[in-house]
Amino acid sequence: MPALITGRTTKWCALLVLSLTELMVVLDVTIVTIALPQAQQELGLSDGQRQWVVTAYALAFGALLLLGGRIADYWGRKRTFMVGMIGFGVASAWGGMADSGVELVIARGVQGAFAALLAPAALAMLTVLFTHGRERNTAFAIFGTVAGCGAAVGLVLGGVLTEFASWRWCLLVNVLFVIASIIGGVLLLDESKTDGDNRYDIWGTITVTTGLGALVYGFTLAEHGWASADTISSLAAGLVLLTVFVWIEKTVAQPLLPLRVILHGVRGGAFIVQGIVGAIMIGSMLYLTFHFQIVMGMSPLRSGLANVAMTAVILALVPLATKALNTYGPRPMMIAGPLFVAAGLFYLSGISSDGSYVTEILPALVLLGIGLAMLFVPLQNLALIGVAPRDAGVASATVNSTFHIGGSIGLAVFTVIYAGSVERALDNGTPQLDAFTDGYSAAFIASGIVMLLAAVVSFTLIRGTREDLMPSWESDGSETLQTH
Repeated sequence: MPALITGRTTKWCALLVLSLTELMVVLDVTIVTIALPQAQQELGLSDGQRQWVVTAYALAFGALLLLGGRIADYWGRKRTFMVGMIGFGVASAWGGMADSGVELVIARGVQGAFAALLAPAALAMLTVLFTHGRERNTAFAIFGTVAGCGAAVGLVLGGVLTEFASWRWCLLVNVLFVIASIIGGVLLLDESKTDGDNRYDIWGTITVTTGLGALVYGFTLAEHGWASADTISSLAAGLVLLTVFVWIEKTVAQPLLPLRVILHGVRGGAFIVQGIVGAIMIGSMLYLTFHFQIVMGMSPLRSGLANVAMTAVILALVPLATKALNTYGPRPMMIAGPLFVAAGLFYLSGISSDGSYVTEILPALVLLGIGLAMLFVPLQNLALIGVAPRDAGVASATVNSTFHIGGSIGLAVFTVIYAGSVERALDNGTPQLDAFTDGYSAAFIASGIVMLLAAVVSFTLIRGTREDLMPSWESDGSETLQTH
């Protein structure tokens, strides 16, 4: 199969463009987190609307990614990438100039919808561009690390922009990323798509999108009680719709999500772990940011910089993790990584309202950085192992979708746990800041337990020799590449 882009230098420059795109998409989940207190005050957001500034983006992104992956496969990956990039830039500018909380939440949802176009197109082009061997492992390690660090980078960049400019620049800054990516895309990326009779699975799209939306909304409603009629009906509707979606995918000729993509043992395990990582990075770490600003009284800049330790550890360990991947294979890292992350989360659960950053938080961030570095390096590659070129777009979409849907569900569930703990503490006469800290601690304990589950999943499903888990990726001849 011919390379998507000829020339070794051009190929690695293309990787930079695709990685920049992934960085923008992922950091946009967290970049507004630091700015939320300021945005809430300026726009008069309620606590529920504040949560939806994050949830609207992650939910729209995750729910529409499968459709975005199929559009990329059928319509053309570069074409889809460019349309998604332009739409993302427009939605970012809209959100940055929003005059109300409702307008901001809607703009964030539109951002997520266009991100669902460009993200799977970028990863699919990477899959076709780097086809086998050590070069592929290195490219995916770089791409996966950028994706993994994006959430942490978003916290730091959000702090800088909020402190020295305005919370609005946490959205407007995307326009600069968009301009750079469009220029790079025009110069460095060529078109590729699958050929044949390609038809969209409309009913599959409707059921999976509405099903995931109902499920996440149901978890959000659980803050007002798990036994309430609204909570139960929403969760039940989500489960029924997702069950119908699975049935549809078994029966249609060209499914939105071919079940062969997720029923592969190793890939399925990687998807589950990816979802859990999303729940932690989006749903849990939000509360550390709130602890920094609300309890510890940090400015947005200091709050963002307080997360640098985790990012620094990740970046420092990625070269070592990449070497370990080539030597020992991904399975040991996929088991050990969640254990380190869980240890960091359990350590964080010991925070107090008058505690020290150095003693109560810094060691936990180091543990989190170690564990996440172990996960980021192999995770993207494992999730795409053995995928036929025809399914590259949808498989890439599934990788991203599990992360963001996991984040949406995680944020909803951890919010329920946090709110319940705070309510109980206040009812018992606990001072407000101490009550908030109790809530954050409860969320971190729940996160640690979920992360232990990721280790069990990796131990159970990520099986095989190093050679089995790191095969050369070969074309089956079903891919047609078009160069313009």
